[in-house]
Amino acid sequence: MNQGIVESREGVTLLAAGPVSKRDIAASLALAPCLVAVDGGADRALAAGLAPAAVIGDMDSISAAAKARFQGVMHRVAEQESTDFGKALRHIRAPFVLGLGCLGGRLDHELATLSALVQHADVPCLLIGRQDIVFAAPPELEIALRPGDRISLFPMAPLRGESSGLRWPIDGIEFAPDGRVGTSNAATGPVRLRMAGPGMLVIVPRARLAQALAARLASIRRWGA
Repeated sequence: MNQGIVESREGVTLLAAGPVSKRDIAASLALAPCLVAVDGGADRALAAGLAPAAVIGDMDSISAAAKARFQGVMHRVAEQESTDFGKALRHIRAPFVLGLGCLGGRLDHELATLSALVQHADVPCLLIGRQDIVFAAPPELEIALRPGDRISLFPMAPLRGESSGLRWPIDGIEFAPDGRVGTSNAATGPVRLRMAGPGMLVIVPRARLAQALAARLASIRRWGA
């Protein structure tokens, strides 16, 4: 169970240090009004004139100005066995989390974040990028995509699944990060996925944030994951 540094009845916007637009910050806060900064994301919050409810991380990437401004809400998690993003997910209790500043920056940071995303697949977390929404697939998912919408499946572990509503069904495919992946598929309408295990990332267009969030929350109500 997550240890609650932050406990919110509303969604949490988790702001990291990578590239993020003011438009996406505003859109995320409209859906998830509780703002939490991940380490250097505190400087993003400071530059945007925002006051996070908490700053979580090992604090090795935060400026002196941000430390001084947010000293009352800083929560240092010193261990080095997990990423700052993983630390934050571990210490948040909320209906869902929207991650900003996690995509489109340093590749090593992005890969580490995607790894943490599947490690904490019990947390309904969606990453918002300039072009994409990324989240860890639950055991079953129904998402209201439109015919022609791009949907990619990227395995972070060997696994299989079943699908309906995809131009190229995934039934019988052995996925693996060093083998078969499922990028650039397309919806023929609403998509249903069933995964045999954890470890699959789902990637859909940025314009389908509302549908992705609704699908992820519905999966928790229906299947508890």
